[in-house]
Amino acid sequence: MITVGIITISDRASQGIYEDLGGPALREAAAGYGWQVQAEVIVPDDLTAIQQALQSLSAQGCGLILTTGGTGIAERDVTPEAIRGIMRVEIPGFGELMRMRSLELTPNAILSRCMAAIVERTLVIALPGKPQGAVDCLSFVLGAIPHSVKLAQRVPTSC
Repeated sequence: MITVGIITISDRASQGIYEDLGGPALREAAAGYGWQVQAEVIVPDDLTAIQQALQSLSAQGCGLILTTGGTGIAERDVTPEAIRGIMRVEIPGFGELMRMRSLELTPNAILSRCMAAIVERTLVIALPGKPQGAVDCLSFVLGAIPHSVKLAQRVPTSC
């Protein structure tokens, strides 16, 4: 079973200015895939706060961390930079596929900086902040997640 941590990255949601919808949408999607959501946090668009949340959830044993928010090109969007600052390796195919498939739904997908990487022993997937976009992008890369989690956790595989 895949254990999941979910991080919502939003200045306004972290301050209680508006309700987080991305985290709950990902929780529902994860449950639908048969995964166990172990922890959920909301942090501001802050490089250090994002890195601390990633490291904390990884230390708690999450095999997969899903982030929502901070993958655009606004000044405060720093999720990819936060992940790159602590990752072991980036997995470019995840971001490429998410953007390619998202372009079928919206021309603005070209602005997305969605990505995936290995942080410690955890697969981290950075998804859009819009709930439907996050769930859609997760579904686009679903097939590669179980094997990626096993590799991140250094579980012997037959492939």
